[in-house]
Amino acid sequence: MTSYGFPRKLRLLNAGDFRYVFENSVCKTYCQGFLLLAAPGRQDHTRLGFVIGKKHIKLAVMRNRYKRRFRESFRLNQHQLPSVDIIVLAIKGAGQTSPEDISQNLDKTWQQLNRRLSKTSVHLSTK
Repeated sequence: MTSYGFPRKLRLLNAGDFRYVFENSVCKTYCQGFLLLAAPGRQDHTRLGFVIGKKHIKLAVMRNRYKRRFRESFRLNQHQLPSVDIIVLAIKGAGQTSPEDISQNLDKTWQQLNRRLSKTSVHLSTK
């Protein structure tokens, strides 16, 4: 049976994990004010991390709302992705996008990321 949880092992937690993704990203995907960077996974499962600062989204309530939307969508789509580490990075214009619009477009974004990862020359193992 497939687990749809979001335990600690599915998160990028320390600076080394984030640095690895920034230095080794092989795929970038855009989603209305957010950039998703993906690097080959160092573990056998897909992991997710966030870099969403006050510069782009002023209120903590809104930053947390965006993170919840991304986490929920990732939780439901994680089994379709290969073993990669993903960072969700807020870019200019992130604050002007509503969390509801993000939710509607995330399914397409995960599919697009999966297609781009399958085209990369780096061998990524699928689950």
